[in-house]
Formats: sequence, C-alpha cells, structure tokens
Amino acid sequence: MSGHGRTRRWSVVVALVAVLASLPALVGALPADDADVDAADLRAAVLASDGVGFSGYAVSAGGLALPVGDQLPGVADLLSDRTALRVWWRGPGEHRVDVVSAAGETGVHVGADGTWTWEYESATATRTAPAALTLPAPPDLVPASLGRRLLSEAEDGELSRIGARRVAGRDALGLRLVPAAPAASVARVDVWADAATGLPLAVEVVAVEEGGGEASVPALDTRFLDLDLTVPPAGIVAFTPPAEARVRTGEDPAGLLREAADRELSPVRLPVELAGLGRRDVAGAPAAVGLYGSGVTLLAVAPVPGRLAAGLRSTLTAAPDAVTDELGTRIAAGPLGLMLVEPPRSGAYVLTGTVTLDALADAAAALPGMTS
Repeated sequence: MSGHGRTRRWSVVVALVAVLASLPALVGALPADDADVDAADLRAAVLASDGVGFSGYAVSAGGLALPVGDQLPGVADLLSDRTALRVWWRGPGEHRVDVVSAAGETGVHVGADGTWTWEYESATATRTAPAALTLPAPPDLVPASLGRRLLSEAEDGELSRIGARRVAGRDALGLRLVPAAPAASVARVDVWADAATGLPLAVEVVAVEEGGGEASVPALDTRFLDLDLTVPPAGIVAFTPPAEARVRTGEDPAGLLREAADRELSPVRLPVELAGLGRRDVAGAPAAVGLYGSGVTLLAVAPVPGRLAAGLRSTLTAAPDAVTDELGTRIAAGPLGLMLVEPPRSGAYVLTGTVTLDALADAAAALPGMTS
C-alpha cells in the first residue's frame, strides 16, 4: 500500500473512532431496563459469557502513571493513555485487537499457538509463544475479558447490584465488587454486563485514596462504543506475515525471570503469607516468584539481581511521590503499588500488586533478610 493510501485509511479510521468516542454520553443518557437478577447470578452470567463471539469498537482510559516508561513504554502507554480498540473476538484463545491512534496502528492476533503483534507503520511482525506470565497487552483492556477476569475470584459477600445503564446501545446490568481484603488498594470495580448474554460491556476500576476513601476518577475505565454480537470470520482474526515484513520473536517475561534467578540469584524461601495474603500456586510461573492473594487483591514478589535493582532504585526514587525508609522505596500509581526492598543480609526484591503502600511495607518487613 502506498504512503498516501495508508495515510488516508488511517485518517478515516481515526475520524471514525473520534466520532464514536463522543457518543457514550448521549447514549448513556437513554433509559435502560433493569432486570430482577441478584449479584451472584449476574456474576455467573458474566463468567459464562466467555463463549460469546463479537466484534466492535471500545475505548479505554487509564490513569496509571507508571515510572517505567523508558523500560516498558508500551505497558506505560497502555495503562496511562486513552486507547482506541477495534476488536474481533471468536473466543478467549482466538481473537484480534487493533490499537488505533494518531501515531499508528498495531494489531494483536491471538491463536492457539501464540500471538502475532503486527506494527503497520514499521511493517514488523513479532511472534510470542503462549506463556504463564505475560505483560499487559491490548486484549487485556477489552471490557469483556477484563470484566470476567476481575470477577473470576470474587466472593458473594463482595458483590452487590447497582442498577442498569445503556452501553453501546444495549441494556447493561450493573455489578459492583468491593474487595474484602484489608490490604486491597482497589476501592471498587463496577462491571456493566449485557442483559441478554452476560457479556461485560463496560468496566471501571476505582482506587483507594491515601488516607481512605475513593479516588474521584477511575484508575481504569474501558467500555464498548459499538458492538455486534456475531462471531467474526476466522480469516479476519488469523494472521500471516506479509512477504516484506520484518519478523521477530518476542520475549517470555517468565522465562527472563527464570533465567535471571537461575544464573544470578541464590534460592530464597519466601513466606507462605505476606500482608495477610496467602501464597498461591500458578502453573508455569518461576519458582523464585511468590504470588499472593486472590480476586482483585494480588501481590507478586520476585528477587532481582543487583544490576536490575540499581536501575529500578534510580527510577523509583525519582518519582515525586516515592516513599523511602528503612524498608525500601515504594510508590503507588492508582491501585498499583511498586516497591524495591534491599535487605542488608540478602539480595534485593521487587514487590508489586494491587495492594496499599502500608501493605507493601508490611510484606517487605517479613521478607528473608529483613528479620533477625
């Protein structure tokens, strides 16, 4: 495709997304029909919607100002900017999500044998094999997949109904999740599910403010603007690199962690509980990484080599809201906490998750090397 043709295609797509982005306020003002469905049954309907195929436009607005832009620019942009998504979804293991912006277009094609990421402007195709641990990617922001994931481990006592609203021209039933764990940095999660199919159409994640209470603006707000509940053709989801493409192999974050642990770190026995959260097993995760909590209250702990700790220390201490004391340096970006701990009698650790700064400090104090 010529440069002129590509620019024109882009202009049309960006203009369409801009128009669609102006519609939610108008459509949301229309009355919505609620239904006599209790919170537990609505959650069950949401979880059962993973077989629903669809296509449409969605927009995600993130407010997580992560101090890792230089190291992980794609992740930082995804969680801090307004992101326009064009989605074709045949199922959890077969879908395509295109990110559309004024700067370019990137398509993420997920299939049974892994993921292709196609960067249109640079004609670069990156192949990534399935992995237990992955970095946040555009499909994670699709309201349907995000809503199901956030509700997947919710307890009945954490759920309540919050009425109905119109989303993407459809009646959507509201479901609120308020985490019960004292360590939680998420104040609430609101999911609006299609009344007919249970498919999540909009998700809002609101953080706990310092000192308690709720933040006034959601840390993450993702919703459909337009939706077609028809299974898209397999051909539009599948991807084969064009002949002129530059093909690369993506890195597996779990593999990198495992390699670092094997080469540079001594084995560490992490506690079975941190900050009141029990340790959990995740198939495929490196043994050196400790994962704690459940639902939307999660904490990950990983030992890191000294050279990585030095770079992270510099990044964290430069953040204007960083807290540094004898336990280490920690920051919060909305509900996401990040902390570097460097015990005097052992190697360094990174702690991150949807827990409060106080919970990070409690967890840090219980790590090997921090206690006598």
